[in-house]
Amino acid sequence: MRHFLLCIISATLLFSCNSSKKETLETFTHTNELINETSPYLLQHAHNPVNWKAWNENTLREAKESKKLMIISIGYSACHWCHVMEHESFEDSTVAAVMNQKFISVKVDREERPDVDQIYINAVQLMTGNAGWPLNVITLPDGRPVWGGTYFKKSDWIEALSKIEEIYEREPQTLIDYATKLEEGIKGMDLITLNTEDVDFTKFPTDGLLENWSQSFDTVFGGYNRAPKFMMPNNYAYLLRKAVEKNDTALLHQVTLTLDKMAYGGIYDQIGGGFSRYSTDIKWLVPHFEKMLYDNAQLVSLYSNAYKITKNPLYKEVVSETLDFIATDLTNEEGAFYSSLDADSKNSNDELEEGAFYVFTKEELQPLLGDDYTLFESYYNVNDYGKWEDENYVLIRNQSDVAFAETFSITVETLQKKKKAWKQTLFDYRNQRAKPRLDDKTLTSWNGLMLKGYVDAYKTFQKEEYLQAALKNAHFIANKQLQSNGALFHNYKDGKSTINGYLEDYAAVIDAYIALYEVTLDSQWIEKAKQLADYTFTNFFDVEKGMFYFTSKKDAALVSRNFEYRDNVIPASNSMLANSLFVLSHHYDEQTYAETAIQMLKNVLPEIEQYPSGFSNWLNLLANYQSKFYEIVITGSSALEKTKEINTTYIPNALIAASLTENNGTLFEGRYVANETLIYICVNNTCKLPVKLTEEALLNLKK
Repeated sequence: MRHFLLCIISATLLFSCNSSKKETLETFTHTNELINETSPYLLQHAHNPVNWKAWNENTLREAKESKKLMIISIGYSACHWCHVMEHESFEDSTVAAVMNQKFISVKVDREERPDVDQIYINAVQLMTGNAGWPLNVITLPDGRPVWGGTYFKKSDWIEALSKIEEIYEREPQTLIDYATKLEEGIKGMDLITLNTEDVDFTKFPTDGLLENWSQSFDTVFGGYNRAPKFMMPNNYAYLLRKAVEKNDTALLHQVTLTLDKMAYGGIYDQIGGGFSRYSTDIKWLVPHFEKMLYDNAQLVSLYSNAYKITKNPLYKEVVSETLDFIATDLTNEEGAFYSSLDADSKNSNDELEEGAFYVFTKEELQPLLGDDYTLFESYYNVNDYGKWEDENYVLIRNQSDVAFAETFSITVETLQKKKKAWKQTLFDYRNQRAKPRLDDKTLTSWNGLMLKGYVDAYKTFQKEEYLQAALKNAHFIANKQLQSNGALFHNYKDGKSTINGYLEDYAAVIDAYIALYEVTLDSQWIEKAKQLADYTFTNFFDVEKGMFYFTSKKDAALVSRNFEYRDNVIPASNSMLANSLFVLSHHYDEQTYAETAIQMLKNVLPEIEQYPSGFSNWLNLLANYQSKFYEIVITGSSALEKTKEINTTYIPNALIAASLTENNGTLFEGRYVANETLIYICVNNTCKLPVKLTEEALLNLKK
């Protein structure tokens, strides 16, 4: 039996994801307890014949009292293979009968419950070497995992359930022993060792690290030399910073090559703006078509900062179109941001199909574009280069507007006018199709990222609507997600917030509120950031390890309480918070913040050299210690005007503190002069002589 269990475990397969919403007017044969949930992903399964339950205390208590094994099935609304498995297995009465008879079946939205997801994805990673979504795990009644994998065909799923149940009935100790060993492994996966050594950050071998890192670059299409390709915005944010600081033209070229190719590719929606989650190929052509808020939020920040350095009009276009997409498709009346758009939508046969909303045939395009079709065909590669499948084409570019205009002997201005007309024509045509399904829940952490994206876009382009969108969202978080006890909620939908916030929520909002202060000079935002930081020390901090747990001490205990510290497609909550604590320590002269940021960085240094791309946001913090970090302090009635001017310049190694009037804050003491607006350039609160002109201040940053 032991051998058989291991064989089952090793046979699991890895697939990746996409998702949707049920029509509310349908008549359903089955309805389960998920009908009472707000998560779009859970509601998608509310009419499965499986007796799904939500993850909550009642469900966990029922499993223990009934002594039944649990099936924990985890996914998210934009997960394609989650939908496939639902259709093949969870909508099937035969499968449902097996699941309902012997198991307590629990559906989890990984975006709502990242804490639960992390436990079980770690378990499957240990058992099989792979993990992804859908994630399907069988556990003991106490929630400890004993078997799992990702996507399963119907026959394989039924067979696995039957075999595991047989082992549980005949030889339960086998599963109990295995669960105990696996629990130990899970608890050991994200352990942090307190680094008590004295570390000189200036001597950390960053140059050698970058040299090794560069060996994985794709120098033709940008990104990394592999497929699928994820965009990894925090990687390129750090590499952009290092390229500028080191005046490394080769590294800057690699970053801009990547940004150019992503913007040219099918991964970018050439008609409606916004990026899909990843590309299935090396040239960014065929995307996994779902659009996630967190990707687009970070990419708005990245392209905005890259524009400051390059003044490339492509980057301005990408930011503008992406924020148009966010405003149109992912923003509600309260100023909150929705989570995602599904990859799947209904095709002409009224069947759900991945990418159906986004692709075109030549037969569709020719009558729509008329005399311009030949030019359009070349510009967007409606040819073998852009062909996808079933005579469908993904619109993709392979050269700049300047190069294209020169090739076809037209002016760039003429091309721009044609592009605008083409996009509007196809946008209107495409909107007659069934739209991708929307995950309309709001997640505080992702809203923090998008709020920061709007602020970064405003810094660069000074468009008032960007600032207003940022302010509206900031007030939404403060009024709806921030509780009277200082805690944040994680989720929001239909006027309800139900899940206690995770460290990622605090980290993202703190970062965004600091950024918002730097463009509004409204001290309430940085004060709220400090209050949230103080709350994390009380409820998330581990004094012995010098790091912050992902879950609050007020949350119910799971199999393991872990630290999230490795950066991924979203920076780790600990790295985001450490960067913010560094900044707040300067604003408030708070030694606890400063010492904690240093200790957190020291703790992860041993891993950084081995896997730099998994620690890029930590490397950003490290860079603050390796060279001068500036405090730009502005006082006087024209402080807001001077701040706007400075914000259009790329200065990653600086904070801004500004006040229109006399201020008692740490950075303002003794620096206000009546009837004058003065700019101080300081390092560790030691300042050069103040200047009045922005140009002079920026020159002082280079001395």
